[in-house]
Amino acid sequence: MRVVIQRVTNASVQVDTNIVSSINNGLLLLVGFEEVETIQDMQWLANKIINLRIFNDKDGLMNLSVSDINGDILVVSQFTLYAWTKKGNRPSFSRAASFDKGEEYYNIFLEILQSNFHKTISKGIFGANMQVTLTNDGPVTIFMDTKNKDF
Repeated sequence: MRVVIQRVTNASVQVDTNIVSSINNGLLLLVGFEEVETIQDMQWLANKIINLRIFNDKDGLMNLSVSDINGDILVVSQFTLYAWTKKGNRPSFSRAASFDKGEEYYNIFLEILQSNFHKTISKGIFGANMQVTLTNDGPVTIFMDTKNKDF
């Protein structure tokens, strides 16, 4: 499982002409899944995200988590995080989970994240063609992969 975490002052997801989700100060998560994922990895990642200290304290140091600042979280599925670009110029997505597995994992991850977070999690629409708008704060962008927990 891979996630791109972006600290944002605002973010929204639009499908067609409708805004389906929007947040203010918080985290935008772009998440992708492989064909085989584990609940343990999802729990580990959810815990890391909720407790990740990337928001500034009163001294301007990154010492606060999204929970500490009473921030929001917006989760968007993004299978392209598993793009394979080693050969040629057209990315292969063969490492990404199938549509059905990806949707199952996305929903499980949302449930795990929600059960550990004190506010309602906002989300995109799985499998939809979405337009994601954000204002990255900092900018702060962090990439995590459950296969590389030691980093």
